[in-house]
Amino acid sequence: MTSPDDRTLTETGLPPRGRGRILVIACGALAHEITALKRANGWDHLDLACLPAIWHNHPERIAPGVRAAVARHRDAYDAIFVAYADCGTGGGLAATCAELGVAMIAGPHCYAFFDGLDRFTARADDEIAAFYLTDFLARQFDAFVWRPLGLDRYPELAKTYFGNYEKLVYLAQTDDPALEAKARDCAARLGLDYERRFTGYGDLETALARLG
Repeated sequence: MTSPDDRTLTETGLPPRGRGRILVIACGALAHEITALKRANGWDHLDLACLPAIWHNHPERIAPGVRAAVARHRDAYDAIFVAYADCGTGGGLAATCAELGVAMIAGPHCYAFFDGLDRFTARADDEIAAFYLTDFLARQFDAFVWRPLGLDRYPELAKTYFGNYEKLVYLAQTDDPALEAKARDCAARLGLDYERRFTGYGDLETALARLG
């Protein structure tokens, strides 16, 4: 569990308010990155509440979860920002945020905002057969991809699931040789070509920097 000194809130166990004026409600897959940005930039005005990262496998839970988190914390903060893109909700999260009057990150998913939405969109046609990893997914590939698809028991199904992909693109937020080795291994296990693209924090950093 994250220390209260980090002013990183979770929906289980930590106080309902840290010391910031603005609450960022984020996917748990972004917790490491947002915490790193807060520390690097001295963004003490931001608190962070993370919802379960595994909801990416159940996107129907994201909009209701964000709604509940906003209701839980709204009276304690000057403003709330939602650090999710659409993330498979089919516009449901954007509609929820609009109804609640809270802003969110633009884009279809975290791959797009890490790469930069304009750059990602420009490459979309050329990379229609690309499977993407971030730092988080490189770390958590087994928990979020390999085991949920049953590939730990039936690895031969990788050809069925990923047969239409040609390459794995690792969108790296950090220069970490250990994570790059993991990403290369993921590509090998899926039988895909490998490409690493350093993105840093992309539009996530830009969006959080605007929260004054």
